[in-house]
Amino acid sequence: MFVSSFLAGSLLPFSSEAVMMGLRLAGLNVWPLVICATLGNTLGGVFNYGVGRLGKEKWIYHLLHVKEDKLEKSERFVHRYGAWMGLLSWLPILGDVITIAMGTLHINIWKSSTTILIGKALRYIIMGLLLKQI
Repeated sequence: MFVSSFLAGSLLPFSSEAVMMGLRLAGLNVWPLVICATLGNTLGGVFNYGVGRLGKEKWIYHLLHVKEDKLEKSERFVHRYGAWMGLLSWLPILGDVITIAMGTLHINIWKSSTTILIGKALRYIIMGLLLKQI
């Protein structure tokens, strides 16, 4: 669960939700899955932050296939709202670009990590509540 959620939280396309559902259907307890998924997905988001912080924008555009206009738009929002944008890091595709933009703008890593954790935790808690019914 941890590895799949890390991959899903990073720039790689992956579905941690499908893995989580499969593991739940296999009989695993939902709350350890939520914890593993939250931690893995958060670290994936922090990895994206690091890519943005260390990488040159040309690398991000060409090697990671992030569109220039999406990164620029995300950077405007992140510049305006700062680390609070980490709360939206759970969004598919856009969340990856947000976390990269947080890194390129050198938003405080501790505040960014905290809001990324909160956003991703809320996502998996809601999913856990839905899967608990199964």
